[in-house]
Amino acid sequence: MRDDGYGKLLKRAKRAIALVLAVLAIGTLSFHYIENYSLTYSLFYASMLATGEGPPTPPVTQAGQLFASIYAFVSVGSTVTALLFIFGPFFGKFLKTEEAAIERDVKKLEGKGHSR
Repeated sequence: MRDDGYGKLLKRAKRAIALVLAVLAIGTLSFHYIENYSLTYSLFYASMLATGEGPPTPPVTQAGQLFASIYAFVSVGSTVTALLFIFGPFFGKFLKTEEAAIERDVKKLEGKGHSR
């Protein structure tokens, strides 16, 4: 494990990517068997749902329509979760830095008699 601070990030990224790949694999195989799509089109279809773009064409079978509805919620949630899991620490650090800067500016203004 790396000691330079990137070890945790790398571990988080691996887990997040594994989650997204697992969700895509489930979607791809499910659309292949339920809708009888080719594996390539099934991957494309699952990817479009997972990124929130929506399906390129509506599923034909009722089972496909039901699965697509459930898969859309699960896959979009998984994708967003994975992105936040990777980049969340950066956003948190950025927000703390900006909050501290705003507090310093407020104290400067209050010191000059510009209080609200």
